[in-house]
Amino acid sequence: MDVAAREAGTLSTLREVFAPNARTQRYLDVEAALALAEEELGIIPAGAGRRIAAAARLELIDRERLAADRAVTGHLMMPIVSELARVVGEPDGGWVHWGATTQNIQQTGDVLGLKEAHTILTRQLRELLDALARLGEATAETVMPGRTHWQQAVPITFGFKVAAWSDVFLRHLDRLAELRPRLLRSMTGGAAGTFATFGDSGPALQAAVARRLALTPMSLPHRGIVDHFTELVCVLGMIAATGASLAEEIARLMSVEYGEVSEPVPAGDVGSTTMPQKRNSKLCSSAVATSAQIRALVPLAMEGMIQAHEVDGAKSVMIDHAVTESCILTGDLLTLLTRIVDGLELFPDRMQRNLALTGGLITAEAVMMELGTMIGRQEAHEIVHRAAQRVATSQPRIEFADALADDPAVATHLTRAQIARLLDPTQHTGLSAELARQTSRRAAAAARQG
Repeated sequence: MDVAAREAGTLSTLREVFAPNARTQRYLDVEAALALAEEELGIIPAGAGRRIAAAARLELIDRERLAADRAVTGHLMMPIVSELARVVGEPDGGWVHWGATTQNIQQTGDVLGLKEAHTILTRQLRELLDALARLGEATAETVMPGRTHWQQAVPITFGFKVAAWSDVFLRHLDRLAELRPRLLRSMTGGAAGTFATFGDSGPALQAAVARRLALTPMSLPHRGIVDHFTELVCVLGMIAATGASLAEEIARLMSVEYGEVSEPVPAGDVGSTTMPQKRNSKLCSSAVATSAQIRALVPLAMEGMIQAHEVDGAKSVMIDHAVTESCILTGDLLTLLTRIVDGLELFPDRMQRNLALTGGLITAEAVMMELGTMIGRQEAHEIVHRAAQRVATSQPRIEFADALADDPAVATHLTRAQIARLLDPTQHTGLSAELARQTSRRAAAAARQG
């Protein structure tokens, strides 16, 4: 599937998962599972559960009546229950929603939606990892300046930079997988979660409903327990943070001052109405903004965990909003990131020019370590630092190689040829290429698991 098709399909699918009609059908699915399980356990008359399940289809529901009832009652579930009972007819319609409370149906139905969303988000994350694996492998030996605290540090390869993103996204994939069994739990405990209307049959009923929906029953169906939903939002917030880190870095490296990479820019793209030269990082900017929206939902989800008594309606609204929006926005973000990585342009010539900007200072560590084997690390650090400061303050600037060679403390131990070799950035990237390839293999393997 090409990028455009994948983008359109994924966004549509995630939004459809949380669309009103899809949600209503899931609530009907839970009502059907409840009725069938109650019939199985003899809680409602034989045949009633099957007739309720047969009627629990969205196309049989009068949606105009549903909307009108909601406008009158101001309630999400009561109009669904009433309409389903009407479709079933008497006498079996009277057994619809038997012993259940709204949250039993709504939360379990929403978990069914999260099951779909989890699958989609996992697939999208694997697609991103596949793109990162290919980029990391292709750029494993592309030498560039490594930067710490906004300053050039030592040479690295671009593949090593990609490996840092991949490594974190691999753990996010693990986090998503680990939370899945905690997340996909159904609730059928009744008004306060005590099984009061079901008695000794309550646990068996909850287990039977869960089995029919391919979920796991809650160990304790208390209505104020929502930590598993908050956990999901927190993990999505972490994915968003890593996504922003990637997008911000690409946007930085796109700037004229760096000029080392570019996000994909379609032919005919316009960056500014007044500055025709502008090549703006539009996709990266969208990714950063989307990430911020996701992360902003984490405190809301945390707030939703603070429940009063056996459930707090306001906190339920908070957690529902945080979960729904974070899922949809994370889908948007992963699509953007995959598009950026898939189409990323690299400019190795500019990377080479930037490596030379400091006149050799970027490989000062290599000189210090070599000299340190002869005179000790501390003294070597002082000597190399002195030469580096001379380069930094000279006008016009002298080359680092000359500053080193002019210092008798260096010249005594290193020839100009040795200094030149030590100042070659390609000789001081450590295991950058090997680490990039190792990480790319791990990312590719994880992507193939889907």
